[in-house]
Amino acid sequence: MKLSSVVERVLGRDIEFIDNLLSVKDSVREETIKITREILRYSTEAVRLIHLEKYEEAWNNILKATELVSTVKEKLRDHLDLYYSGLVYNSLSEYVESYITYKLIVEKTIPSYEELQIPHVPFLQGLGDCIGEIRRHILTLLSKGDIEEAAEYLEVMETIYLLLRKLNYPDPLVPGLRHKVDVARRLIDDTKNLLINTRNAYMVTKKIKELLDTGK
Repeated sequence: MKLSSVVERVLGRDIEFIDNLLSVKDSVREETIKITREILRYSTEAVRLIHLEKYEEAWNNILKATELVSTVKEKLRDHLDLYYSGLVYNSLSEYVESYITYKLIVEKTIPSYEELQIPHVPFLQGLGDCIGEIRRHILTLLSKGDIEEAAEYLEVMETIYLLLRKLNYPDPLVPGLRHKVDVARRLIDDTKNLLINTRNAYMVTKKIKELLDTGK
């Protein structure tokens, strides 16, 4: 038998098998893309609503995202290469960010890695992004004059930053984490300066008011 015939017979069978495999995977991938877009939409909307103090609406969005996360897990149960990839990670990190932000701001607690049941990379990415959302909350608190609560959330920012900084691993292992940690450091410094200036301005205003009241 000619060599080319042997190659065609063996590879023809293999290519047909691989073609069927990839056809199924491509179909699953397309379905997953649609679902992850919805996870992303619900998660980003939840964060927006949290900062508007529309907490019930925010939680409803998070619950919808949670259901879709479960759907993705089930759909990709036999396609773990897709589940542990950038295809899914971006939406999962946004989901983690919205979930943790809600818990911190509304319930004053934080969910564990085990509770969220999300791969470690998007978990860390989402946790890192939470620092920026906490800063936004601090700005809201300062605008209301809630200086002490703002200071408490600054401590939360620093705690998360210090814990993430311990994970000194190369980017291929935890993509984007080093950058998020660097950004977090700058955000914390800026927030700390803002808090000090706001507190000083408040003390000056309070002192002036006391002097004016004494002079009456």
